[in-house]
Amino acid sequence: MARNIAIPILVTLLMPLPATPVPVRVKDLASLEGVRENQLVGYGLVVGLAGTGDRRQTVFSVQSLTNLLQRMGVAVSPSAIRVNNVAAVMVTANLPPFSQPGNRIDITAASVGDASNLQGGLLVLTPLRGPDGQVYAVAQGALVTGGFVSGRGGNSQTVNHPTVGRIAGGALIERKGPAVELTEKLRLQLHRADFTTAARLAAAVNKKFGGDQAAVAQAENSVVVAVNLPREFSARPIDFIAALEAVTFESDQVAKIVVNERTGTIVMGKQVRIAPASVLHGSLTVQIQTSFAVSQPAPFSSGQTKVTPEVNVKSKEDSARNVTLQDGATVEDLVRALTAIGSTARDIISVLQNLKAAGALEADLEII
Repeated sequence: MARNIAIPILVTLLMPLPATPVPVRVKDLASLEGVRENQLVGYGLVVGLAGTGDRRQTVFSVQSLTNLLQRMGVAVSPSAIRVNNVAAVMVTANLPPFSQPGNRIDITAASVGDASNLQGGLLVLTPLRGPDGQVYAVAQGALVTGGFVSGRGGNSQTVNHPTVGRIAGGALIERKGPAVELTEKLRLQLHRADFTTAARLAAAVNKKFGGDQAAVAQAENSVVVAVNLPREFSARPIDFIAALEAVTFESDQVAKIVVNERTGTIVMGKQVRIAPASVLHGSLTVQIQTSFAVSQPAPFSSGQTKVTPEVNVKSKEDSARNVTLQDGATVEDLVRALTAIGSTARDIISVLQNLKAAGALEADLEII
């Protein structure tokens, strides 16, 4: 039996200096409302597989094949054919905003049956539909898989994921996707809701395009900033949007630490503030082992065989170590200091969790 008991490692932390904001473009933090991709999905068949397609248990792939042959003038019953080089797949794609008929987009096909490998397969003409049920693109072409299977039976090796394939430019757009109409009033949507960032964005746009006129931008909430088209750009809205996306300003950054306790991964900003605090952390390992010895009497004696337990107790205690951080210490300095004295990733995660619970860590701590 073993137990772990904490003993102290002393870490003294002092208040750091504030972080310096970095200017960013509007294009990197916001996008026009309604200007977005639309998801497409379709069901199709991949043919030409070298015996790695769907088996007899997957009945819908055979039914789909017979329906396809029937449309081509070949009448055959699903129970009368048996093929191993056909696989049923789901095809997905993203339709870009303002896409035009004749443009090509990339597609991804994934097996929905029990096919073992899509390598070398050919996707037959597959319509791709949007949420409204309309066909916006058609896909066809040779699949490229990022993995393969070598060997046979129990003596085989699989690399990556051979049941998912991709075709670069494999779909041809047949219908325009839904898109917002560019009017005299534009609405910018922040990728991350924040009142301070929205106010700073509106102020930067007004400084760039407002001049002596009334304000052209106004923050409506923590996500949306409404922008009116200036007079000089009334006939050139695209030029105004291009100039608007190039405007730079200082966004408000939220101090955040992301911890993956399963893998011991810690991701943090460079300037995450820590209030003055002292942390005691360490370990004491006590190991108690019980073994059994057999007492065997001499032959022809009156003694009896007995089993006697022997208990061994071992303990190991790490000595306390002192780490002092200077003025301007951040979480990065804390992690470096703890790593230098031999602390593991789990030790550092435990320290961060306790700092957050004590109110000394001025950042959001997210554990995934």
